[in-house]
Amino acid sequence: MKLAVPDRMLPAAELGHVHFIGIGGAGLSAIARIMLARGIPVSGSDGVDSPTLAGLRALGARVHVGHAAEQLGDVDTVVVSTAVREDNPEYVAAVARGLRVLPRSAALAAVMAGRRVVAVAGTHGKTTTTALLTVALEAAGAEPTYAIGADLAATGSNAGEGSGELFVAEADESDGAFLHYAPYAAIVTNIEADHLDHWETEAAYARAFEEFADTLDPDGFLVCCADDPGAAALAERHLRAGRRVVTVSTRPGAADVGPEALAGTSLWSPGDHYLADALLALAAGRTLGYADADLARGIGSFGGTRRRMERKGEARGVRVYDSYAHHPTEIAGDLAAARTLAGDGRLLVAFQPHLVSRTRTFGTAMGQALGAADEVVVCDVYLAREDADPAVTGALVAAAVPLPAERVAFVPALDDVPAALVARARRGDLVLTLGAGSITEVGPRVLELLGGAGA
Repeated sequence: MKLAVPDRMLPAAELGHVHFIGIGGAGLSAIARIMLARGIPVSGSDGVDSPTLAGLRALGARVHVGHAAEQLGDVDTVVVSTAVREDNPEYVAAVARGLRVLPRSAALAAVMAGRRVVAVAGTHGKTTTTALLTVALEAAGAEPTYAIGADLAATGSNAGEGSGELFVAEADESDGAFLHYAPYAAIVTNIEADHLDHWETEAAYARAFEEFADTLDPDGFLVCCADDPGAAALAERHLRAGRRVVTVSTRPGAADVGPEALAGTSLWSPGDHYLADALLALAAGRTLGYADADLARGIGSFGGTRRRMERKGEARGVRVYDSYAHHPTEIAGDLAAARTLAGDGRLLVAFQPHLVSRTRTFGTAMGQALGAADEVVVCDVYLAREDADPAVTGALVAAAVPLPAERVAFVPALDDVPAALVARARRGDLVLTLGAGSITEVGPRVLELLGGAGA
C-alpha cells in the first residue's frame, strides 16, 4: 500500500499511542523499538508470530498475531507497512475513525526529528553499510541512535536509542521513502535499476537518487562509491555544484578513500562489495570527525547482520550460509564471496526469486548470475505484496542458469527444497540460501536433515 506523506511531519513525542500494522517487518520493528526506548506507547500486529514480535513484547509493546479492527484500541496514530493491503481491517478501521495514518517514511522521520541524520542509500549494500557505520561510530564513542534493515548479529536487534546527536538510518528507495528525510549527510553505495514496479523506468529510478542527494543539508556531505558508475556520476554532479563529496574505491588510489585505509583490519566476510561497504562507513565516520583508528576497530569487530552472508551452521562437513541477495548483482557478489569461503568444496545454492515484478524484469539475469554455483535449486517466487502470475515463476529463473540440466532443479514448493539440497550435498560443500523471502527457513532444516545441531 502506498500512503501519502503528510505536509507537516510531527516529532515522535507528539504522535501519542502508536499502532503499527505489519510491526514484524524490518522497517516498522526498528521504528517501534526506538519509540519504546523513548517511552512512547506502542502496539501492533503482524500476520505471523516471530522472534521479532517476542522481542517487542519484551520491550513493552502490545503485539497481536493476526489483524482485527478491535486491536486498534485507543490509539492516536497508525503506521502502515507497504506490504499491507487496503482491505486490512485495522487500516479500514483507522481511516473510518479519522485517525492519523502514516507510511513508514513519515514514522521514521518522526523519530529522526531533532537528531543529525546520516542516511545510507543505494540499490545494494545499504543494510550492511548502515550496520558498519553504526558499530564504527559506537567504537568511536558517538553513541548514535540507529535503524537498520536487519538485526545486528552481535545484539539481535535492528535498532537502538543512543544518547548522542547522530541518527544512522537505512534509507529505502523502493517506494520513494528516502526522499522525505532531509539528512545532514548521506552515503550512496551504488545505483542500479531495481523496484521498477514503483519507478517504472531506469531513468526515473536514477533520478530519484539525484533528488535524494538534493535533500541533503547544505552544510552536510555526500559519500559515494566510485567503483559504481551510477554513484560515481552522482558524486561528480554534486562536486560540480560545489558540494562536499567524499569518494571511496576498492582500488588503491582511485578515490579519496581506498583499501589502504583499512590495511590490517580483518573483515567478517570476503568480497569486494563488502570491502566497499566498510570503506563507505569509514569515510563517513572520518568526515563526521572521528578517528580512523577508532572507526577501524569498530569495523574489525563487526560480526555481520542477519541474512547477509550469515553462517547458519555446519553438519556432516557441510557448511550452511544464508543471505538476502535477490537482485542479479547481489547474487553475483554473494556467490563470489561464497566461492572464497567454500575453498576446495563445491558451492550449492538454493534461490527464491522475490516479487513477480522483479522476476519478470530480472529473472533471466538472476539465472545467469546463479551459474557461478556448482549446483542450483530454484523454488517459486515469493509474492510478498503482489499477486501471482502463472507466466512468471521460478521456472523462468531456473531455465536461465547456464549449467548442465542435471545440476539445476526447479523445486516449486519451499518445503521440498531442504531435501533437494541434502540429496546433492557432500562433505566439504558450502550450501548458500539466497533471497529476500522465506528461503531463510531452509538453512536450519538442511542442518536438521544432515543430523547436525547448527552452530
